[in-house]
Amino acid sequence: MTDKPVIPNLTSALRSNIVESPDVIRKASGIRLFGKRIKTIVYSTDVAVIANCDADAILAVYPWTPSTRILDAISKVANVPILAGVGGGLTKGLRAATVARFAEENGGSAVVLNAPTSLETLHSVRRMVDIPIFYTVVNETTDLEAYIDAGVNALNIAGGRDTAKLVAWAREQLNDTHPNFPIIASGGKTDEQILDTIHAGANAITYTAYGMTEKTFHEKMAKYREQQS
Repeated sequence: MTDKPVIPNLTSALRSNIVESPDVIRKASGIRLFGKRIKTIVYSTDVAVIANCDADAILAVYPWTPSTRILDAISKVANVPILAGVGGGLTKGLRAATVARFAEENGGSAVVLNAPTSLETLHSVRRMVDIPIFYTVVNETTDLEAYIDAGVNALNIAGGRDTAKLVAWAREQLNDTHPNFPIIASGGKTDEQILDTIHAGANAITYTAYGMTEKTFHEKMAKYREQQS
């Protein structure tokens, strides 16, 4: 059996402490977005994390009304494709489409619509942008075919602890008509949960970076205090 090749790691003194994605995510097939292969997607709007992580892409989705200023800040520090949240719940119709157009013109590689997005809002966004549209699926009530026919290019599955089951359900629903439809999904907190989601059919995995800035700062301050003692 051939030994697994060693991957050389290049870094620097000032950028050695980056936010790293779980290695197990590399087992996913990945998706190609404008030629770039994406497997790991960090779910964050923390610009410090975004500027100091090894993710292949950024999932910039948050629970407030989409803001062009937030997207502008993220685009200035991100070195990888941005999947930009543009609403779909409270923010809908022309407003969601306008934010989506801003995202495209400011370097966003794709837009992400929330689970409550109506087909009417989806049509508005589709008419406004050329970049791919990700639709967020949170349960098994969604008519996936209807949303795909209306212009959705990929699914973002976020089912909490049931995400792997929801991915498997989506694959079953699309098996006959869209067997290779792109799916990204939240992977969970453990390697086992991530593998379950990949084996269920997710092409790429999103992982959260909640508290990483605070955790890293705490560790560095403890080190600084030790050095000064």
